[in-house]
Order: sequence, then C-alpha cells, then structure tokens
Amino acid sequence: MSTTIPPPQTTTTTSKRKSPNTTSTSDPNTPKTIHFTSRTPTWTYLKLQLITNPPTSTSSTPLDPLTARTYLSAALSQFLGLTGTSIPIDILKISPSSSTSQKGKSTGGLGSSGSTVWTRVPRDDAAAVVAALSSWIGGNTGSNISGGGSGSGGDAEGNSVAWRVCAKGNYLGALVHGDGGEVFVP
Repeated sequence: MSTTIPPPQTTTTTSKRKSPNTTSTSDPNTPKTIHFTSRTPTWTYLKLQLITNPPTSTSSTPLDPLTARTYLSAALSQFLGLTGTSIPIDILKISPSSSTSQKGKSTGGLGSSGSTVWTRVPRDDAAAVVAALSSWIGGNTGSNISGGGSGSGGDAEGNSVAWRVCAKGNYLGALVHGDGGEVFVP
C-alpha cells in the first residue's frame, strides 16, 4: 500500500505590474527624484537676541550655552510655572554679539544688542515660548535671574537682560533667508 504523491504543479500568473528588474527608457545612472511635503512640521525655529540694559562694555564675557539655558528657563518658569520649564528647547547656535547697532539698526531704546541664539522648540509650544520670552526681563547675575515682577528685574547696579524674538519659522532654511548654512558654521 504505497501511495504516490503527485509532483506539485507549477502555474504562472501574469502580473499587471512591471517587474522591478525592468528599466524604463531613461538612463539607469540618473538619480531618482523623491518628492516630500511636510504639512505639519514637528519643530519651530526661533532666532533670539539677548538685550542688555544699560549696555555692557565690549570686554564682557560672551553668552555661553549654560547662561542662555538659564535665561530661557527663567522666562518660561515666570510665564508658565513648572509647565514652562518642561518645554524642551534645543539651543542650535550662539553667535557672539555683533556690531549691528553701529550698522544703523536700533535696539528700540532697550539697551545694547547682545548675542544671537538660534533655538528649536516643539511646534505646539512655540506660541507659549514666544510669549514667555518676549515678556521676560531678568537680572544678569546669578542672584536674581528670574527678574520681572514689580520692579524686581535687574541686579544691584540696575542691569537687566531681556530676549528679543527676531524671527520665528517652521523651517530653518526659510528663517535664515537661505539654505540654513549660516546656522551651522562654527
């Protein structure tokens, strides 16, 4: 009682799609173009400028990332409390203070223009961050960084700092009026 198993039958079906191995009439060395549209970007980019009042001397120390982070956290904490300090802010670049006031640009009577800081924040939190930074005035010493309030901004000499929001955009390249290369140059 032996049973024989018939060999499997092979059938070919025709596919309506082109085989991935077939090439079109174009040159196979030509790179393929990929189109991508981002309708809701994840991040919003901010160009901020630190304003000091009264103007500090040019020999003052430049803004470092730790001090910038402290000023940003103080502004968010004052405006939104503990929720504000939980908003993630990425500092992309800190440019030293430029001589923009000598080039004819005014600081609006707020004092001297300071360092420029490029930041990245989540798009959903951008409006709250802009509101917090633009309304904050703080002292430039570690003893009174939170500032603001009823005349409490500034240190014993009356110095104070504030953030100016120079630009805001969902795409970094559009924000720097070019290809974005300015931000990543050391």
